[in-house]
Amino acid sequence: MGSGPMPGRVPLWVWWRASRPRTLPAAVVPVAVGSACAWAEGAFVPAAAMVSAVFALLAQVACNFANDYGDFVRGADVAGPRVGPARAVASGWVPARVMCRAAVLVAAVAFAVGLLLVPWGGWMLVGVGAACMAACLAYTGGPWPLAYKGLGDVFVVVFFGFVAVLFSAFVQCGKFPGSGWWGGLGCGVLAANILVANNARDRLPDARAGKRTLVVRWGWGWARAQFAVALGVALGVVPVALFWRCGFSAWVLLPMALGLVAVALARAFWRAGGGDAGGGAAFVPFLGRSAVFLLAYGVLLAAGIVLGAAR
Repeated sequence: MGSGPMPGRVPLWVWWRASRPRTLPAAVVPVAVGSACAWAEGAFVPAAAMVSAVFALLAQVACNFANDYGDFVRGADVAGPRVGPARAVASGWVPARVMCRAAVLVAAVAFAVGLLLVPWGGWMLVGVGAACMAACLAYTGGPWPLAYKGLGDVFVVVFFGFVAVLFSAFVQCGKFPGSGWWGGLGCGVLAANILVANNARDRLPDARAGKRTLVVRWGWGWARAQFAVALGVALGVVPVALFWRCGFSAWVLLPMALGLVAVALARAFWRAGGGDAGGGAAFVPFLGRSAVFLLAYGVLLAAGIVLGAAR
């Protein structure tokens, strides 16, 4: 067992680490972009945006808790040294049953918070919220865990991209704006890059545990290619589509200012050692770097949509 708190009263710092704070931009950024899309439609509701952000953060934490529990019980996370940050259950800091209950509890709280959006978005949001929570808990849990079937990337693009952006806009402007589809694509593929970095790092233990991520199925070369393509789509395709197809001014091209940073990031990821000898350790820094890049992208994209909105 790893060093740290033993079962009993779990310190707050353990829960904070288990929440995986470096992944939280994946929750906040789509809400900011969706709110910008709503503003461009002439309808920005700060209270709805704030509730959406809290819901998204809680959903991300619930997903991370469920992942900590699910990977442990399925053997992907084991006690002892590992590449990357220690996991709470595998390290013995939180009993598995406690982590399972925490995941369900946070998901329930997230669902309750999401109900506050019903006055703005209608009762269909109950079904949307339930689907989001079920997907978060089923990411590595249940009889058919998404991540173990190679569907983790699809889950992230759909829920932390399209669903998060479009419904953040919908509860404020009452429709799914065209800009929201493109914004959802950009946020989704960059959020998936956080997962790509995580899965590249964990390829060998995942393979041993039968966790068939795309990196396990198709290798580190696939991870490098997917990572680079996502950067290209987010910085090239999305801003240009918003400019040409959605009628925004050139301000919407602001995310392209990250072009050189994206090239440097893609080259560094491509050159990461990986390989069976390295065990994926060379990919460790890229989870944090991908999250920071997503945050910067979201700020520029939201600002570009607001400044470039036709009036």
